[in-house]
Amino acid sequence: MAKTALVVSAHSADFVWRCGGAIALHQEKGYEVTVVCLSYGERGESAKLWKQDGMTLEKVKAARRTEAENAAAALGVHDIQFFDCGDYPLELDREAKYRLVDVIRKVQPAFMMSHSQWDPYNTDHMYATTVALEARMIAQAWGHNPGEKVLGAPQLYLFEPHQTEQMKWKPDVFLDISPVWEKKWNAIKCMEGQEHLWHYYENVGENRGNHFMRNSGGQSGGRKATHAEGFQSIFPRTVDEL
Repeated sequence: MAKTALVVSAHSADFVWRCGGAIALHQEKGYEVTVVCLSYGERGESAKLWKQDGMTLEKVKAARRTEAENAAAALGVHDIQFFDCGDYPLELDREAKYRLVDVIRKVQPAFMMSHSQWDPYNTDHMYATTVALEARMIAQAWGHNPGEKVLGAPQLYLFEPHQTEQMKWKPDVFLDISPVWEKKWNAIKCMEGQEHLWHYYENVGENRGNHFMRNSGGQSGGRKATHAEGFQSIFPRTVDEL
């Protein structure tokens, strides 16, 4: 069976900034990575587009979808799905939650990714993770749509939020994305509606690269890394040796 992973992204650009490197890296390792965008970020994360004359909600959605599809192609995403649940606020009804459960069961991810559990600046983000956890739980239930293959217990990694010190987010995993940084950078540049964030996340990648080196053996013995991504794991990781 193919190795798989699933990203639950509140808005159509979040997966690019926050785990684009992980997506590209695992795609090169043979993983089929599926991305679910719960919304386009059309109301709250598309200010540049709304400043244009004659802009409409549908035009903004179309533009953000095209950007996300182009970025997904640059990263090697296996499948990207748009739930179009609206943003600011993001809300999923039971039908939409069951749709996400269906995706999880179909993908059978080895691991999942979503946002920090706390984000007072953008409650859509923490809501997306609440939904991801709820859908993960339902996908594990033998009594939900009996006869379907139930989900195992994939790790949920929380990718890095903006202003980490405000988000109760503490990374316990650093992933070296140096080999695929150019892919991530090309994907970032696809997000033209939020150009003001390009170099912010370039700096984040460089800083986390430094943290990877320090935590992989220190300045004298650490593995060289130009860029990395940080994640916080929700569930304990089981090991046979340290």
